[in-house]
Amino acid sequence: MTDVSDGVLHTLFRSDQGGHEQVVLCQDRATGLKAVIAIHSTALGPALGGTRFYPYANEEEAVADALNLARGMSYKNAMAGLDHGGGKAVIIGDPERIKTEELLLAYGRFVASLGGRYVTACDVGTYVADMDVVARECRWTTGRSPENGGAGDSSVLTAFGVFQGMRASAQHLWGDPTLRGRRVGIAGVGKVGRHLVRHLLDDGAEVVITDVRADSVQRILDQHPTGVTAVTDTDALIRVDGLDIYAPCALGGALNDDSVTVLTAKIVCGAANNQLAHTGVEKDLADRGILYAPDYVVNAGGVIQVADELHGFDFDRCKAKAAKIFDTTLAIFARAKEDGIPPAAAADRIAEQRMAEARRG
Repeated sequence: MTDVSDGVLHTLFRSDQGGHEQVVLCQDRATGLKAVIAIHSTALGPALGGTRFYPYANEEEAVADALNLARGMSYKNAMAGLDHGGGKAVIIGDPERIKTEELLLAYGRFVASLGGRYVTACDVGTYVADMDVVARECRWTTGRSPENGGAGDSSVLTAFGVFQGMRASAQHLWGDPTLRGRRVGIAGVGKVGRHLVRHLLDDGAEVVITDVRADSVQRILDQHPTGVTAVTDTDALIRVDGLDIYAPCALGGALNDDSVTVLTAKIVCGAANNQLAHTGVEKDLADRGILYAPDYVVNAGGVIQVADELHGFDFDRCKAKAAKIFDTTLAIFARAKEDGIPPAAAADRIAEQRMAEARRG
């Protein structure tokens, strides 16, 4: 208990990374459910964020992840122009081993007990079919299948938004939004990365991929026999000669002291959340002349989609909103130049301003 108090409670109540409105610990022993629901802010509206199902090393690590992810969703939703605050949930355990219909139904009841303060969706380890189950107990569920009134797979628009962020980055750095002739490295070709590959190839880019799952890599190589090559791992990818853009599309923490030092790309723009391993990495990138497109800005296509589902999903309307990520990214680069700060700090300032204005209103 002392460790939790010194760690998680310090983060929640006394650190700059805290300020969360509510954290709920959920347990259903009959199904084996252990979950954490973190609500960072409802200043802009009900908190919206996915449910991550992951085998955390311990409960403290799970709570810390929920806090960080929920805070990130506040900023993401603000920058996406949504009338939603930020929240996130994590279910502790290996989804391949313990995920059952009964467990998901129990989780849905916990989300429902919050009365709409938190709206859940998919994340790592959860899928559209899972949200269909959760929705049977909780009407504040999005990311459902079309058969059940939902929008389906949100990774399609997530990839589209990241592609718009790449185009904006190219416009800012090279004066042209096309990626034709550019070499782009994608780390992680699962849910989002596989769709991103197609956008890049259609735009004339050369793509280099890697993934911890060999079958995921082979699937992409089989689908795209030209224009795509593979390397063994992320460590090899970030060192590829002539790499123009690096796209982290797996788990967070991809940009750290070691990777930034050897990164060959001039732009980092990817779908992964929490790409900066710690504060200060954004300055290290800037010092090396590497342009960083803030992750929570460019990967907002998915949350734009699931938010729209709450009002009756329209794909064309969502795609039009996701296309605005291009303009938002350019505005962040302009603000960063004006204020003399890295783009990540500029994005934070813009998001914080919107949330503060909402509170005053």
